[in-house]
Amino acid sequence: MTPRLSLNGIVKSFGPITVLHGVSLTVAPGEVHGLLGENGAGKSTLLNILSGVLHPTAGSIEIDGKTASIHSPRDASAAGIAMIHQELQQVPELTVAQNIFLGASLRRMGPLFTDARAQEIEARRLLADLDPGIDVTAKVKTLRVAQRQIVEIAKALRANARLIAMDEPTSSLTPAEFERLTEVIRGLTARGVSIIYVSHKMDEVFRLCTSATIMRDGRLVDRVELPKTPVEKVIEMMVGRELAHAAHRSFATNRVVMRVKGLTRSNAVRDASLTLHAGEVLGIAGLVGSGRTELLRLIAGVDAAEAGTVEVEGKPIPGHSPLTRIRAGLGLVPEERKRDGIIRHRPITSNVGLAAMHHFSRFGLIQKTALRRRTEELMQEVGLRPFDVTRPIGSFSGGNQQKAIIGRWLAANTRIFLFDEPTRGIDVGAKAEIYDLIEKLASEGCAAIVVSSELTEVIRLSDRVLVMREGRISADLGPGEISEAAIARAAIPAT
Repeated sequence: MTPRLSLNGIVKSFGPITVLHGVSLTVAPGEVHGLLGENGAGKSTLLNILSGVLHPTAGSIEIDGKTASIHSPRDASAAGIAMIHQELQQVPELTVAQNIFLGASLRRMGPLFTDARAQEIEARRLLADLDPGIDVTAKVKTLRVAQRQIVEIAKALRANARLIAMDEPTSSLTPAEFERLTEVIRGLTARGVSIIYVSHKMDEVFRLCTSATIMRDGRLVDRVELPKTPVEKVIEMMVGRELAHAAHRSFATNRVVMRVKGLTRSNAVRDASLTLHAGEVLGIAGLVGSGRTELLRLIAGVDAAEAGTVEVEGKPIPGHSPLTRIRAGLGLVPEERKRDGIIRHRPITSNVGLAAMHHFSRFGLIQKTALRRRTEELMQEVGLRPFDVTRPIGSFSGGNQQKAIIGRWLAANTRIFLFDEPTRGIDVGAKAEIYDLIEKLASEGCAAIVVSSELTEVIRLSDRVLVMREGRISADLGPGEISEAAIARAAIPAT
């Protein structure tokens, strides 16, 4: 069978620096093919070449056995290639139909007028097999993330895409939405459409993909048939070493460092109470929408509670501002890292110093030398790579951005860490490092609350697990009681 896609010896250099070293990849018609590797492995560069954003220094691209000359995204589209980015390329204020035909509007009465009705009819036809419940006249900003991804798939089909590359398509999806996306992908492959699937979630990769290309440091490691290859072997090939699968280690003590009493905000969080001990990692699990993030934001003072109190070391924290919580020793590592956790174009030093600038200023002037020295100490401690505290934080991988945010709270002498989805969008190697950092904090007497949608992560990290359901804490699971089944029973509403 002629491959749908053949990338042959792709090399990409930026001046004297080579970032892709002769990478080859093939994808068959109707195949879901995984593209795997840690952040920085070269996956994005390879996809940018495939989609026409970058041009290879050497190598060739073949589509259905014919050499393709791809110098722009328009060339890629003409060759039947579509790219669905992790951060969706849409105009929120436009309708579904307008986004599907963005840049390729249907016209009437010559080129002057857009045929909105024809676009809506065609958009409904494209969505009929994907999700007929999507209103083509609705503004894209009103849709759920899963629906917005399906709109992007419809846009790709409108352009007659025969190969669709999906970059981390499930990073913001619920389990139910992932199941729906799986059905859509199965439907596409049944039509003969090929998929390149990029994800750090190994369970998804093994469920959806038949084969995978593994990259590391800009080089091809191997092509593997996934049903025949153990997941541990795949991960080892990705990171270049065997990852230790450490069991949970507890450093919890009996000393209470924080009490939350009756926190309430509308229907999002209702009468939530908890205790947290020095050295303890307290997990919070539950379905999306159960109130997990909302509870963490109330504890951190980001949102104001309608009722309830937060006490640290036996003293109530006055008011509801983040500043009072920071002064009390609390630090939030937010779910939306790029939006809420960093200033992307500022260097690591500025981002680390955000919560503790008063430690590095005198007479209102920042002591840059002291800030840089402390930042370098902390980034050595958390393992920042590459080690350059002057680089903009937005140029680092997600795992290293997360390390810098943890460093920020260490600079502020934080003792209670609030982690919301701490490893979302982070590769398997960096995920293990974040786990080690959380355990190190606990071993030093700090306390942590960890909200995560991944049950394996909650179980791996937690001394106790609180389960939330419909804004309330429905279970408090102690050592020996924590399991996926127990969490699921407490999380799912009774029918």
